[in-house]
Amino acid sequence: MNIIQCKMCKKPFHSIGNRICPECLNNIDRDYFIVRDFVYDNPGADVDTTAEETKVDKAVILHLLKEGRLTLQNTGGNYEHMLMCEVCRKPISSGKMCEMCKAKLATTMNKSVEAHKPPPPKKDVNAKSKVTMHIKRDD
Repeated sequence: MNIIQCKMCKKPFHSIGNRICPECLNNIDRDYFIVRDFVYDNPGADVDTTAEETKVDKAVILHLLKEGRLTLQNTGGNYEHMLMCEVCRKPISSGKMCEMCKAKLATTMNKSVEAHKPPPPKKDVNAKSKVTMHIKRDD
């Protein structure tokens, strides 16, 4: 277990892989439901309005977008560059990568898995069968 600094609150905590402390994760989950309910009642609301009306920090809303828990809609506003693909820098509506970069990553991963598969065992046509017969004794 490593001690790292929380990405959100900057406090040190024992991490088992996450970069956000448990307290901040709980706060993010609570904020998600607040934002989700607001967006449900106000479809098309932008990030600034949502942050202002819900009192949820804009950074938390962006975190939720990157996690894929929320999605931006293209409403003609100036939000097309708010969320960018981390690989090619194209605008995206949710997550961390665009669909094209996800597909390339999946292809690369599949090729890597295939390259590291052990070859199938060779069958020896002259080998005797390992299955033997026997007589069951009734004693």
